[in-house]
Amino acid sequence: MVMDDDFSELAGRVAPTDATAALASLELQDRLTKPQGSLGLLETLGAQLSAIAGACPPPVPEPVTVAVFAGDHGVVRAGVSAWPSEVTAQMVANFCAGGAAINVLARHAHASVVVVDVGVAKPVPANAHGLVRRNVRRGTANLAEGPAMSLEEATAALNVGAGVARETIGTGARMLVTGDMGIGNTTPSAALIAHFTSSSPRDVTGRGAGIDDDMLNLKTSVIEAALSRLPPGATPLQVLAEVGGLEIAALAGFIIAGAAARVPVVIDGVIAVAAAVLARAFAPNVTGYLIAGHRSSEPGASAGLAHLGLTPLLDLGLRLGEGTGATLAVQLVQAAAKILSEMATFGSAGVSEKNRP
Repeated sequence: MVMDDDFSELAGRVAPTDATAALASLELQDRLTKPQGSLGLLETLGAQLSAIAGACPPPVPEPVTVAVFAGDHGVVRAGVSAWPSEVTAQMVANFCAGGAAINVLARHAHASVVVVDVGVAKPVPANAHGLVRRNVRRGTANLAEGPAMSLEEATAALNVGAGVARETIGTGARMLVTGDMGIGNTTPSAALIAHFTSSSPRDVTGRGAGIDDDMLNLKTSVIEAALSRLPPGATPLQVLAEVGGLEIAALAGFIIAGAAARVPVVIDGVIAVAAAVLARAFAPNVTGYLIAGHRSSEPGASAGLAHLGLTPLLDLGLRLGEGTGATLAVQLVQAAAKILSEMATFGSAGVSEKNRP
């Protein structure tokens, strides 16, 4: 297990993005052969990529790595999920075999997939090809009964995610995509989003992978009780340790390490949004490096995106996780950079500009 990536040091290195480069991008957009603002959100995205890179036009963010962090949740024992915990390890094996939705979509986007066991409860078979084994503990404790993990375990999981980001960037990745797997993980996600956005758990808790009304009410009550245990002025690390989960912590570390390296990070659905909200609590400047790949149908996702000030690129009613929605957005992100580097200006193309008063 890699434990030597100092997450706190990386969080302190997340600097604001480059406003001068963003302004240069917007000025260039206005000279391209199109009506001003006609490419909508792609223009805003191009400016953000310029700000992240500190250059206009920005480099096309490729190669792309999708990191799928997997962990289990003791709160499943409280009856908040319609699926058994053993599905987590089974799906990890499926990811490693290339048979899951994220594998299909990553191949479509020409992205590589890294699967990381940060907290899977059952041992993943030894023949799981390419699995990164950095298990901090075999699933979190039941947050319905007490803290999900210790402060030391939460820190270790943050460091796992940061280490994976540093390794992937070190081998050439220039855009990171968040992925997750963990039966029961919408419960800690809703808890984190409720706390950091000052929302009512009843407003941000959804049905996850398909629970009924009774289970939804139970799930919400569990979250309310867990959050009530937090001391006044609890630190982000204390909040994380109280409600979990290990893969969410790793995602937060992954996001912060990407931002510290000035690499755009495309976030996925409600689990990744919870991790991003947590990452922002550790490093406020991180939001400048985040791109919302899509809007999950889980209610907490919209609350978290609003808190982060992010507009999702896609809204397809997805609620799968794994990084699927974020991966679908990869080519849109790359297109925004290519518009700035490949599209002609009015002057270079000899096209007359709009008459101005």
